[in-house]
Amino acid sequence: MHVRSENQTDAAAIRALITAAFTGAEHADGTEAEIVERLRASDGLSISLVAIEDGEIVGHVAFSPVSLGRAPGYYGLGPVAVHRDHRRRGVGAELIRTGLDQLRDRGAKGCVVLGDPAYYRRFGFACDERVTLAGVPAEYFQILRLTDSGDVGAVRYHPAFGIE
Repeated sequence: MHVRSENQTDAAAIRALITAAFTGAEHADGTEAEIVERLRASDGLSISLVAIEDGEIVGHVAFSPVSLGRAPGYYGLGPVAVHRDHRRRGVGAELIRTGLDQLRDRGAKGCVVLGDPAYYRRFGFACDERVTLAGVPAEYFQILRLTDSGDVGAVRYHPAFGIE
């Protein structure tokens, strides 16, 4: 398996992968593929990586800009999708690590994620009650600080997410 940035010919395969990966998922609302397409169309897809195995896309992760209070330099991780036949093999973890390394290289201040605390803790994410997302239980919203900026406040995702 290898990880690379998406290219112009990947969009349809990424959409199919995300749709299949989130169909029937407990916390999915069915808009994940549309979110990625809206991010791409609005230049809000800061990092878009695919995992390739045997010439097929088996995983995808997106990173997009968010605001933390009034501070720039933060990104949101997600969605992340892995083909059902390739789960529990480290595909998602490799995509996330590669994306976080790229954020560090860009000088990002940090990254937020909405998801399972036990899973994202391995990458250094932690809950911080001073960093919030409206309507979301604090224990599921986490931040990975990449600098010592200490910014706090409410997070706003890119408009492509449709979160008011």
